[in-house]
Amino acid sequence: MSNRTSRALACALLILPAVSAFAQPTVYRCETNRKVAYSDEPCIGAKVIDATPTQGMDKMTGRTSKGKEVRRDELNRMFDGAVRPITGKSTEEMNVLRRRVHLPGKDQAQCGSLDDRLARLEAAAPTAAARDKAKADFDLYQARKQFFDLRC
Repeated sequence: MSNRTSRALACALLILPAVSAFAQPTVYRCETNRKVAYSDEPCIGAKVIDATPTQGMDKMTGRTSKGKEVRRDELNRMFDGAVRPITGKSTEEMNVLRRRVHLPGKDQAQCGSLDDRLARLEAAAPTAAARDKAKADFDLYQARKQFFDLRC
C-alpha cells in the first residue's frame, strides 16, 4: 500500500466516528400465547422485521424537510462512496464499523464471529425438522441475545 493510500485510509478511519450513524436496532416480532409483541431484545422463535423509518420528504415548495438523521445518512453514503476504493467496503459494512468502533477489541472480534454464526443459524432455523425446531430456535435466540448484550 502506498504512503498516500495509507494516509487516506488513516484519515477515513479517524473521521469514521465523527460521521457515525444512529443505526436502527433490529426489531423482533415475538408471539407468546397468541399475543404479539415487538422488541429490540430477541425472544425464542422471534422473527426479524423491517422497521426502517421513511427517509423524509421534500415539500412541494422545493425546500427540503429531511431530518437530521436522514441528512447524516446521506452524508455517510457520500463519504462511503468516496472511500470505497480505499476500504473496499459498502455502506452497510461501514455502518457496522461505525456501530462497533467504540467496542473493546475482544467484543469486536466476538461480534465478527457472531455475524457468521447468526447467518448460519437464521438460515437453518426455518428449515429445521419438527423434532429439531425447538433446539434450532433456542440456539438462534442465544446467539441473538449475545449479539444484543455485546451491543454489536
